[in-house]
Amino acid sequence: MSRAVARRAIPPFLRLRSTVCDDDHWMGRLDHKDWLAPNEVLKIFANIRDAALITSVFKKACSRRDYKPSEALYSLMIDRLAGARRFSDVEELLARARLEKFRFSDEFFYRLIKMYGNVANHPDKAMETLYAMPSYNSWPSTKTFNYVLHMLVCKRQYEVVHEVYSSAPRLGVTLDTCCFNILVKGLCQFGKFGEAISLLDEMPKQECLPNVTTYSTLMHFLCQNGQVDEAFELFKRMRKEEIEADTVVYNILISGFCREGRVTVAFDLFKSMSSEGCYPNSGTYQVLLDGLVASGMFVEAKGLVGMMSAEGLRPSFSSYKLLIDGLCSVNCLDDAHHVLKQMVNHGFVPRMGTWTKLLTSVC
Repeated sequence: MSRAVARRAIPPFLRLRSTVCDDDHWMGRLDHKDWLAPNEVLKIFANIRDAALITSVFKKACSRRDYKPSEALYSLMIDRLAGARRFSDVEELLARARLEKFRFSDEFFYRLIKMYGNVANHPDKAMETLYAMPSYNSWPSTKTFNYVLHMLVCKRQYEVVHEVYSSAPRLGVTLDTCCFNILVKGLCQFGKFGEAISLLDEMPKQECLPNVTTYSTLMHFLCQNGQVDEAFELFKRMRKEEIEADTVVYNILISGFCREGRVTVAFDLFKSMSSEGCYPNSGTYQVLLDGLVASGMFVEAKGLVGMMSAEGLRPSFSSYKLLIDGLCSVNCLDDAHHVLKQMVNHGFVPRMGTWTKLLTSVC
């Protein structure tokens, strides 16, 4: 009989009694008069099954003259309490640590803030914890500071993002490019494109420089908002600043131009990529192919499919179907038949509508 089956066979009241006995066993270890090593105390807390007992066991451990709590123990207890969603017990532990002037590392607070943001879903407590770090004789790193900013942007709490950003000097945080990239994303999501773009001028004042992610984030939201020309102006500004565009930047612009029906501009941009030392990926080809087909540029689309095959890439089933329909509509039957063979070679099975279109065009 497996251990899982055997455990299910035990009546619930006996299982509860077993759990209590196990916890009593581990708690009893604290009554030993022998010296307790720090690792031994960690083992005791790791084996306590009932998270409700953790704070009382902690008080018992601290009452021993031969033991002082460590950061590792606080981390273990908080992980266990958070897993049991006993956040009030977490607050009690932290209040005791502050009273005893316990000094935690930045890494401890980083994990604690993540717990408040992700597990407890209390972004306000995460902010409070960031602000409270100096009272524990600890100062946040840029990584911890940026995590709080990123969390607030992800939760769309834009009204407090600037408040956290403004707290950097009093918290002793050195701002970096990642911080500004988070702010750019937040402002764009909030629809404040002008303020987001103005950060490009603010960054050098803070001894930071925009990077390709800064620009690609701005371009993405501008294109989504139908401001493709403004995004392209940023592309030209980026090149003047000698920041190399990557495939993500080209994909954003190509997709933006295609959505506006300016497929010729998108195609020219695509052809310029390799000369700039940047190479298209499957996303680049797919977006451009869909744009060419939607604009009725079927011959160019057929040539692009050939380029994709040479690169070991394949279009989507929908793209193949629409391209074959389009080539048939302009009476390019040889090209349609060629694309059909490529479609089959790539593992797609044409449906009845595709065969009907081909036969109707031939007849």
